[in-house]
Amino acid sequence: MIRKLAVALLLSCSVAGAFAADAPDVRLGSQSVLVVEDGTGKVLVEKNSTAIVPIASLTKLMTAMVVLDAKLDMEEQISIDQQDVDVLKHSTSRVPVGATLSRGEVLQLALMSSDNRAAASLARTFPGGPAAFKAAVDRKIRALGMAQTRIAEPTGLSPANTSTAADLVKMATAAAAYPDITRITTDTREVINVKGRSVEYHNTNRLVGAKGWDIGLSKTGYTEEAGRCLIMRIKAAGKNATVVLLNARANSARIMDALNIRRFITGDQGRAATRVARAAPASLIKASAGRMKASKVTNNGRKKAAPSKKPRRRRAD
Repeated sequence: MIRKLAVALLLSCSVAGAFAADAPDVRLGSQSVLVVEDGTGKVLVEKNSTAIVPIASLTKLMTAMVVLDAKLDMEEQISIDQQDVDVLKHSTSRVPVGATLSRGEVLQLALMSSDNRAAASLARTFPGGPAAFKAAVDRKIRALGMAQTRIAEPTGLSPANTSTAADLVKMATAAAAYPDITRITTDTREVINVKGRSVEYHNTNRLVGAKGWDIGLSKTGYTEEAGRCLIMRIKAAGKNATVVLLNARANSARIMDALNIRRFITGDQGRAATRVARAAPASLIKASAGRMKASKVTNNGRKKAAPSKKPRRRRAD
């Protein structure tokens, strides 16, 4: 009898982990999820929304708000410095040291392409330097009532940047009030002159611009500690909602969660999972890049050779 009770308990825990608490038909791979109807604050989907976890590049929404709050000159030229290079995770960047861009272009790269050097340079060139930038971030966190949020640096590379899905809904709601942020994060691509050469950059969220998606705000994030993360504000079936997904194990899982949430919002839950997959662009449902044997698809859609025995340097997400 005791054994049967133990098995039943294990099964119930597994089911609870696989589905959202108050939306039992929404299958979710992300470890923390919160979907809130904009305007009313009604919780549509919830799963572990108060768990404090690393947030990776979702941090850059806070970085952008603090920079824009300071009303800095967006035409001022910023040179990417050696200090901006990632020495923590050794992530790659398509913005070379020595490149000079306007602050507006740097903000574009930090948000749309999630470039870490760009985000670091925004903090470095903030009036008063990184210390003043950090103080401004702390003030913004308090002003937004994000009591469970700690942000140590501007890129999200540090696992010390932590928050909850509940707090990140507050951050997304605040960020959506900045026209520059909504415009930049919903751009699919941008061509920027870098050292006399036109370079095309792409949005790290492949759902932006995808057929059937109406996205008003977007930011992705990834580190090993944080997993695959996503913030979006979407419109579906006449409803506006803010979506926070944290710690999905693969990009494909993060995308499938977003698809399933949209189906739940629209009431279209009758489709089989395979049909949902067909509705998305093929590139959105491929297995995560790390599992590809012969080649790797990077965030900007280019293919790259398989990793050698040396640790692979990740691009921003």
